[in-house]
Amino acid sequence: MKTSHIASLIVTAALVGPLAAHADDKPASPAKAWVKDSVVTTKIKAQLAASKVSSLAVVHVETDADGFVQLTGKVATQADKDHAESIAKAVEGVKSVDNQLTVTGQ
Repeated sequence: MKTSHIASLIVTAALVGPLAAHADDKPASPAKAWVKDSVVTTKIKAQLAASKVSSLAVVHVETDADGFVQLTGKVATQADKDHAESIAKAVEGVKSVDNQLTVTGQ
């Protein structure tokens, strides 16, 4: 009986420990994070549109609060894919780019 009680306490401590560690973290204001996300995303989309490469018009851009950007969608050539990534990396506030664009070869 004592062993099952001790085992239960150990399991509970293992599950609650990580929650307690994060309880002191102060999350960023959701409104502040959203503004940063949308500003960076808008800047990237504007630069993609300004490049006047037609396949870049359908690139989807997602940005998280930490400046990590993900590009998805389809582009005509590898050069377009590389160009979209370089545009995104050049925007202020971008820390890294995950380029998931697919080259269609059209």
